[in-house]
Amino acid sequence: MKDKHFETQAIRAQQERSQNNEHSAPIYLTSGFIFDTADDMRAAFADEKEAFIYSRYTNPNTNELAAKMSLLEGAEAGVVLASGMAAIFTTFMALLKSGDHVVSCSSVFGATHTIFNKYFPKWNIGYSYFDANNPEEAEKLIQPNTKFIYLETPTNPAIEVIDLEVIGKIAKKYNVLLIVDNCFATPYIQQPIQYGTDLVIHSATKYIDGQGRVLGGVVVGKKDLINEIYLFGRITGPSLSAFNAWSLSKSLETLAIRMERHSENALYVATELEKSNKIELVKYPFLPSHPQYAIAKKQMKAGGGIITIVVKGGYEVTKNFMDKLQMIKISPNLGDSRTIATHPASSTHCKLTEEERLAVGILPGLVRLSIGLEHKDDILNDILQALN
Repeated sequence: MKDKHFETQAIRAQQERSQNNEHSAPIYLTSGFIFDTADDMRAAFADEKEAFIYSRYTNPNTNELAAKMSLLEGAEAGVVLASGMAAIFTTFMALLKSGDHVVSCSSVFGATHTIFNKYFPKWNIGYSYFDANNPEEAEKLIQPNTKFIYLETPTNPAIEVIDLEVIGKIAKKYNVLLIVDNCFATPYIQQPIQYGTDLVIHSATKYIDGQGRVLGGVVVGKKDLINEIYLFGRITGPSLSAFNAWSLSKSLETLAIRMERHSENALYVATELEKSNKIELVKYPFLPSHPQYAIAKKQMKAGGGIITIVVKGGYEVTKNFMDKLQMIKISPNLGDSRTIATHPASSTHCKLTEEERLAVGILPGLVRLSIGLEHKDDILNDILQALN
């Protein structure tokens, strides 16, 4: 299937079927699997024979999702986990040891920041932040014990776009791993492995699912690294359910067309909101006013579905704006078919200090808009009436 286009691969590749040859993959709701003989079971546990053993290890549905995501990202192998944060934490713990050091962009998801800030010190793991707007800074932060560079692009929630080519060359120069959270872009819009990335992480809960139904996490990349992550996850247990894996795999079949509509709607809304005198700032990767517009156009097929705006007047005015939204709902989630508004400073990034939030552009008036699949004029009109 590697010679086929993305849309065809997402629909046709890696389908798991039983002996009944179903047109659509069945759900394998079983905790364990049986063996014909005791020696077959022994061989499976001894890794002498490939077989399904227990759904905490692997399951036909989780295997299908991992294989399909690997293909779409251009990776050697993949593993799926219970959530996006399970994917991030499992990757960190599988690859790091006491005394290691990590270089990360400063603009990361709030829970990821908490892992760095609260839990890394417990395990004697160091970290240093570089400004997402100046990726060249990462080179100065690399130490002899640096294990990997970690980043999101576009970042959450400031929508900064990091030049993957620049950061990939730095990682290669110093022989450190490069790990990229590709949640906002998805493999349809951006494939970090093309730029030397070793591992790509997704919260599949977001755009991979696309309808706010199930939780899931994905890590794809080099086979030897994925094996380490798989083994850690197999032992510690953050496994993805068969039903969630089946649901996410089916959702991939519409990923391309959904991301095209998300991006089309978001660009239209962002362009129109730039005209509003009630908004201080609008950030969207494919707006010419975005500081990294040229980089976004180079490495992204489209701008994605996330816009951030800064409402004039501070938190009280911003809170009133959100309360006045009618069709658009307030939620910490994103990547849904429905448009969602989030106030990061008081929710997803509230555990950061005010100084830390301001350093990564999370102002009191900043609102993250996950633009859905509704008609673009209905989305825009709801935002405008709430502003006015």
